[in-house]
Amino acid sequence: MEYRKIFQKFDSNGDDKISSWELHNCMKAIRGDLSLEDAEKLVKSFDSDGDGMLGFEDFMKLVGVEQEDEKEESLRQAFAVYEMEGTGYITAHSLMKALGDLGEIAGVEDCQNMICRFDLDGDGVVSFDEFRIMMA
Repeated sequence: MEYRKIFQKFDSNGDDKISSWELHNCMKAIRGDLSLEDAEKLVKSFDSDGDGMLGFEDFMKLVGVEQEDEKEESLRQAFAVYEMEGTGYITAHSLMKALGDLGEIAGVEDCQNMICRFDLDGDGVVSFDEFRIMMA
């Protein structure tokens, strides 16, 4: 079942928001051990816009699922730490510099060996797609 459908099951009044009462009732039906007080605390913790309810994105965070675009952005930010030459690839030199910035000392040859492990197309650099596979 996709998460949107689960969200809609929790959203019993169809207003595209989950109240603490709706969360409490659904959890009660499923497990029976979430008090209304605990549901209120959860909603308050994950409510991003301060309206006292969970929107779909809040719900996704509550259940521990990061949105795909958020994952992509996080990966791009991580990739940018190592790709600093503006080429769109992680090279041995950019990897060596990034590791140095992180307090790790590695020579160019060591970095080339690291890149070889994740360089799926054999071009001597790590592309974003190869980085994504490496991080999966």
